[in-house]
Amino acid sequence: MSSGGEIDRRAFLLGAGAGCGLALGFAIAASPSAVAAGASEVDCWVVIAPDNAVTIRIARDEMGQGVMTSLAMLVAEELECDWGQIHTEFVSPNENLRRDRVWGDLSTGASRSISSSQQYLRRAGATAREMLIAAAAARWGVSASQCRARLGRISHEVSGRSVTFGEVADEAAKIEPPTEVRIKPASEWTLAGKPRRRIDVLDKITAQPVYAIDVRLPGMLYAAIRQCPVFGGALQTVDEDPIRTMKGIHRVVRMPDAVAVVADSWWRANTAVRTLQVSWDDRGNGGVSSESIRAHVAAGLDAPSGQVGRADGDVAAGMTRAVRRIEADYTVPFVAHATMEPQTCTAHVRKDRVEVWVPTQDAATALATAALAGGVSDDKVVVHRMLLGGGFGRRGTIQEYIRQAVLIAKEVEQPVKLVWSREEDIQHDLYRPFGMARLVAGLDSHGMPIAWSIRLAGPSFVAAILPGSKINFVDRSFVSGLAEEMPYDVPNYVVDYVIRGTPVPLGVWRAINYTQNAFYKESFVDEMAHAAGIDPYRYRRALLRNSPKNLAVLDAAARKAGWDQPPPAGVFRGIALNEACGSYCAQVAEVSVTDGRVRVHRVVSAIDCGHVVNPLSIEMQTQGAIVFALTAALYGEIAIKDGAAEQSNFDTYEILRIDRVPKVETALVPSGDFWGGVGEPPVPPLAPALCSAIFAATGKRIRSLPLKNHDLGKAT
Repeated sequence: MSSGGEIDRRAFLLGAGAGCGLALGFAIAASPSAVAAGASEVDCWVVIAPDNAVTIRIARDEMGQGVMTSLAMLVAEELECDWGQIHTEFVSPNENLRRDRVWGDLSTGASRSISSSQQYLRRAGATAREMLIAAAAARWGVSASQCRARLGRISHEVSGRSVTFGEVADEAAKIEPPTEVRIKPASEWTLAGKPRRRIDVLDKITAQPVYAIDVRLPGMLYAAIRQCPVFGGALQTVDEDPIRTMKGIHRVVRMPDAVAVVADSWWRANTAVRTLQVSWDDRGNGGVSSESIRAHVAAGLDAPSGQVGRADGDVAAGMTRAVRRIEADYTVPFVAHATMEPQTCTAHVRKDRVEVWVPTQDAATALATAALAGGVSDDKVVVHRMLLGGGFGRRGTIQEYIRQAVLIAKEVEQPVKLVWSREEDIQHDLYRPFGMARLVAGLDSHGMPIAWSIRLAGPSFVAAILPGSKINFVDRSFVSGLAEEMPYDVPNYVVDYVIRGTPVPLGVWRAINYTQNAFYKESFVDEMAHAAGIDPYRYRRALLRNSPKNLAVLDAAARKAGWDQPPPAGVFRGIALNEACGSYCAQVAEVSVTDGRVRVHRVVSAIDCGHVVNPLSIEMQTQGAIVFALTAALYGEIAIKDGAAEQSNFDTYEILRIDRVPKVETALVPSGDFWGGVGEPPVPPLAPALCSAIFAATGKRIRSLPLKNHDLGKAT
């Protein structure tokens, strides 16, 4: 990049987030003050400039899911502006705090960005529209009922006069917002519900947006970190002698469980921190291994009782009436997020002021974390929200990289950018929990289940988020997909769980516990179907007699995949279904197995998320979810040895390569009567659909993941 381009970025970064002006936009060449000059805030979500440019503020974080486009579409639909004149900016957490949290929740997760904010965003657009109409009507001395807003203009139907939004925005901003506004039903949408290219695409492919890892500030230093390899361990001693003669080294910073080096380049900092002679205290966790964790969790399967998540009928009585009983145990490993952008944060600490540039899924938590680490009150912190190079839950509730960056920056005068190495990122993730399940079913004379019990065991990420707290409530995340969302009609059913904690750090992973539980549930349904001698698709249909939305997506996936027609020679199909994050999703996977090697050729994914805002975004999110889920099913595993993660980079934590990506087809089945999520629901059904197809191909039943640990070349 030219020096001129670098200066523009720095100017942008220094100005971003300083107030309620442009916090982050995609017109990077323009300074925030230039974009905001003369613009009027009609309501807190809508800012309109004299040239008719409309800036829509976004409270959620953009991490590749297209939320900036979809949320802007909701506002623009009601506002009746010209979509070609739309810009977006992140809501500043500092302004949100100063203005009594007028923008509400700033967190992004659980696929709820649209579902949890659609109502107030649509109302915000409608309110701003009515204020603009009222301003134009007052200027003309006519009734507002005679005026209409369309494509960024207000027209007076009687006289034919018209005015742009920009021409009356200042007057509109002074009008008292109406208490009641009409919000369009979906049947009247002209923008929402139609496929729209994401508004950030052109800028992204021309390298315009600034991610946190791109941040450059005048006089900035760099930091690399080395954390205790044993989970729960602590820093003991550091010998700095080996790096004393290295060039560019500014400082060594000690933390309770880590050591960092600050240097004039990240490469020098990382080289130095790896060269330091460090001793660690494993705090008694040095003997923890995958084997010991497995034994510890497996004991939970045999516990006399567990916390009940749901109980219907009388399972014991149902089992006595069963003609056949089947049972299976399933296991899933710890899995990492492996975001493309490793954990990073730039921090500048001055007297009574902490400033951070950070990729976050929860800007309010980022602000609180920085304040606590900096020893200042929340109002003394400025958070610059950057685009995320992947999130998947990793950058949500726990943001320890922010704490580390602020602690390091407190030791120097200049701003410091902390970047974790890929090894640190893989070995110190907040992993999806290891888990086990025991499923037992009693089948009637037709092979249908009349009793079904599921026992779950493993560590809980909810307990990890609330360390030291006694959880005296049902951990709904632990039983997600198996309690309220259980789609199958079985008269006697119970799911319970036993929490078995480990020292391994846990966090929210894309689709959370839905992924584990869907693998258990759907794989076992396939086992029941096989025991009954019934096609797995039709077996599910019979069990969905009281779940029309699940049945609709199941039928849609089967129909689009051509379930009733034979697949190509050597290709086999599997099917799975799951309800997650308020949406319904079914998938068909087509695979071949040659010389023990699995190849996924095609995945058909049908989803009902209720209302559809941007169909194109749903297709793209589905494709990303399938790649993410397929990576985990084929390769994803963090093994533990001597209290530490064995995997450390992409050579040992393999990611799906582009030449192995299957064809992904999406079928939208919008029922239009609710608002569900999209980014996560396509993840859980993939693994069981894949394993069902492998069983069809080989006769081998897969009850543990990942598939790399199975020899599919051997006979059953």
